[in-house]
Amino acid sequence: MSDSETAPPAAPEGADALPEEARKIASGYAFTGPALDLGALLWDGRCHPGVPVRIPLPMLNRHGLVAGATGTGKTKTLQLIAEQLSAQGVSVFLADIKGDLSGIARPGQDGDRVRKRSGEVGQEWAPAAFPAEFLALGGLGHGIPVRATVTSFGPVLLSKVLRLNQTQEQSLGLIFHYADTKGLELVDLKDLRAVVAFLTSDEGRAELKDIGGLSKATAGVILRSLTAFEAQGMADFFGEPEFDTAGFLRTAEDGRGVVSVLELAAVQDRPQLFSTFLMWLLADLFHDLPEIGDADRPRLVFFFDEAHLLFDDASRAFLDSITQTVRLIRSKGVGVFFVTQTPKDVPADVLGQLGNRVQHALRAFTPDDQKALKATVQTFPRSAYDLEELLTGLGTGEAVVTVLSENGAPTPVAATRLRAPESLMGPVDTDELDRAVRASSLHGRYAQAVDRESAFERLSARPAPAEAPASAPAPAPAKSPKAPKAPKEEPSLVEQVVGSGMFKSLARSVGTQIGREITRSLFGTARRRR
Repeated sequence: MSDSETAPPAAPEGADALPEEARKIASGYAFTGPALDLGALLWDGRCHPGVPVRIPLPMLNRHGLVAGATGTGKTKTLQLIAEQLSAQGVSVFLADIKGDLSGIARPGQDGDRVRKRSGEVGQEWAPAAFPAEFLALGGLGHGIPVRATVTSFGPVLLSKVLRLNQTQEQSLGLIFHYADTKGLELVDLKDLRAVVAFLTSDEGRAELKDIGGLSKATAGVILRSLTAFEAQGMADFFGEPEFDTAGFLRTAEDGRGVVSVLELAAVQDRPQLFSTFLMWLLADLFHDLPEIGDADRPRLVFFFDEAHLLFDDASRAFLDSITQTVRLIRSKGVGVFFVTQTPKDVPADVLGQLGNRVQHALRAFTPDDQKALKATVQTFPRSAYDLEELLTGLGTGEAVVTVLSENGAPTPVAATRLRAPESLMGPVDTDELDRAVRASSLHGRYAQAVDRESAFERLSARPAPAEAPASAPAPAPAKSPKAPKAPKEEPSLVEQVVGSGMFKSLARSVGTQIGREITRSLFGTARRRR
């Protein structure tokens, strides 16, 4: 191998006047292949527009972290990265917590601040709009409704949403197992409530005898949690038509990637719900996408905002499932960026999977802030900067960056002044947003909720248990705790479920497997046929 093949990339011409340490940083970002431009190097209090800080496009599926205190520019960083990914034909998913990312679909507005920033970083700024699809969780907000069936959501993620403990989660898993094996579809929350009520009734208790049983106390907790959950207006998030996450992997006619913006402003007071729903979307993608290995560009980059909410009070098994999903989904061409305030919000096992870092400013007003600052500094490679001082002194739109180079090695830590987004930095007018939603090709498929026959209707329609005649003699004392057998002429619940009526009903449901248990994933989510 020649010296030219092993030598590191030369620093850009703009780095010639910099000291040796700064030139080493500059050479670490001198990539030869396609890359995203984040901004320009900050050194000794000055911005150097001739020294770009970049991230190689193929490394976007190695995942990343965007962190920083409130008001430091994280949202604009997401917008900046999403724009450039779209321009290079990569699909993007954005969780829009504050409701101000819809502007990516409209050209930005020129002004003194934009001209000043673009001049500082050497950016040739021009207003641009990007192809976008607007979604809303359960249809609550301005967007195409995103729903999931209870069956596909699975017991593990639902337990997280309902805040169940480990024992209650295991019992919920048993309920799902029963419904799966008996072909009782859990489409919405009333279906699940009906199955729980049946299994704790005198008639249904024997159905679980061979696989464990369900205590009345635990069933009561689950039913109360479901009732409270519905009372908070959560029922709309579960139902049909279920959103097909393959819709995130789309390109526009001009070849640019579609940016799917999931509006969460209307549910931001229910953080446990939306963070868990985001994990369901990611797990659903993991199920369905084929392996592609290392590609020249990712198929999709998924931005997971308010990520710390997913990890709060999470069990070890839950964290292990997240870690495994993040680790394995890379080979399916999906990059995941967690967005939160400090790296300590993300468990070490997950943080270790994140190759790219954009760290905005941190505050250090309290002893806890100081601890968080020190912990953040320790997560970075050795640096030529005094990171404790630098991270508390960064301005809005500035960040400390380290990414993976084209050969997969970490780049030097670089203080960076970030470029200005070219799309509108703010929300689109709601009337305009609604027009865009109605014009979407997805509107006809998902806008109207459907409530077809499922577990609730099947169990409600079952015949009532036959009553003994009044003149019948008193039965002899039972010698066995076994429940009495039903009369032969009256079919059992299982016979009813797998009878012709259920077959006709389930034939209308894509993805349901009749007469055997549904295959479930790391999170207990169900696989679906597309």
